[in-house]
Amino acid sequence: MLAAPVRARLAPRFLLPVLASACLVLGPVATAAAQTAAPPASVRGLPDFTDLVDLVGPSVVNIRTLEKVGANAGGAPDEQMLEFFRRFGIPVPPGATPRGRQERGGGSQEPQPRGVGSGFVLSADGFIMTNAHVVEGADELIVTLPDKREFKAKVVGSDRRTYVAVVKIEANGLSPVKIGDVNRLRVGEWVMAIGSPFGLENTVTAGIVSAKKRDTGDFLPFIQTDVAINPGNSGGPLINMRGEVVGINSQIYSRSGGFQGISFAIPIDEAVRVSDQLRTVGRVTRGRIGVQIDQVSKDVAESIGLGQPRGALVRGVEPNSPAAAAGVEPGDIILRFDGQVIEKSVDLPRLVGNTKPGSKSTITVFRRGGQRDLSVTVAEIEGERPEVRSAAPEPAKPQASAAAQALGLGLVELTATQKRDLQIKGGVRVVTAEGPAARAGLREGDVIVAVGNTEVASVKEVDAALARWDKVRPVSVLFRRGEWAQYAIIRPAR
Repeated sequence: MLAAPVRARLAPRFLLPVLASACLVLGPVATAAAQTAAPPASVRGLPDFTDLVDLVGPSVVNIRTLEKVGANAGGAPDEQMLEFFRRFGIPVPPGATPRGRQERGGGSQEPQPRGVGSGFVLSADGFIMTNAHVVEGADELIVTLPDKREFKAKVVGSDRRTYVAVVKIEANGLSPVKIGDVNRLRVGEWVMAIGSPFGLENTVTAGIVSAKKRDTGDFLPFIQTDVAINPGNSGGPLINMRGEVVGINSQIYSRSGGFQGISFAIPIDEAVRVSDQLRTVGRVTRGRIGVQIDQVSKDVAESIGLGQPRGALVRGVEPNSPAAAAGVEPGDIILRFDGQVIEKSVDLPRLVGNTKPGSKSTITVFRRGGQRDLSVTVAEIEGERPEVRSAAPEPAKPQASAAAQALGLGLVELTATQKRDLQIKGGVRVVTAEGPAARAGLREGDVIVAVGNTEVASVKEVDAALARWDKVRPVSVLFRRGEWAQYAIIRPAR
């Protein structure tokens, strides 16, 4: 009866030398397996946000906006919104009645609740950052601090291109946030938001960084998260686990208007750059060089010898613009700006926009199979220019060209007037585009200025360029349509 317990007691002592021998035999393999079996310390448990709330909470404010409307203007909340307030215990704004029940007559301009948002303290003397759309169109702003003190605020400046606004209240001794480094932010990292969703002040939500540099705006590479962001969170801070603000909660992706797992934040480095200008001069200045750009497709990159698709394809150059003075041409591909690589076309307006107007910069372009550096003086950005349409070309009989006809092209020479209007030295005009040419996107009125990497100024030169081309391979053509240039890949019929 004692045998079994004795064996049980002896088994561990017997196994120790065996396990030790196994470790000696397996060596680093066993050690590595043991190390990889345990998860890293950073993922062993869920994070605790309580200290972060205590640290950053005093810096987050609620922003109410008021709009002066007539008594019969219908500016009050509707019945459904008031029912929402009552059901979830949200305080109903004083004097608010459902639309259609306001007392008629009078026409007095009484401030009515317009919206609610969030913000955070930038400096102890009362500068606060928020979203531009939170303050846009408001007649009055009321800022409520976490200690329930209320202040009337004034808009220092607002920038619709980046959705950033700065407001000021007359207060001192406030708790400013600590600004973080967006470059250190990693996908999968825990982040936290504090704001006023649906008017519920000091609401805390958390999640992870889903992606960085989402291209949802010309001048902003947004941070994507799965933090619950709802109406009223706009303008509140996105906070990392060090208690630093890394973004401004700005947008949600939603079909219903509620949170569905995708939200976007403005990177704080971009926001601070904008806010500094707003606080200094009340507006934001950005650089421009005067080009219209597009993405470089894989087919175009391969056909012109660029290799991988990269850079920004110049479709058009504005007359008398910095780019025109620098010698940039339609069809160029801008690869670098001031030494910084242009991976995607959206990188260029961000780099140029962040350049001080009047600065001299170097742009590297790919043209006709080679690279060259051009010097450009950056100007200040201006409003959108209307599209200039060229006059309809007069009818012309296509000239005989067997090589072009095989691709479905009917071509004619350009007149001196057409060259002057398009501001080009040469090229041939398309009068018919059928078969392969039509499938490539060419149409009547387009002007072909290059075949492959060879400039063409006449139908004869087009024939010469096509004669050197392998008849079974696709051929790239650079063409102008009005003011803008683009590439087309013509694939021969088989």
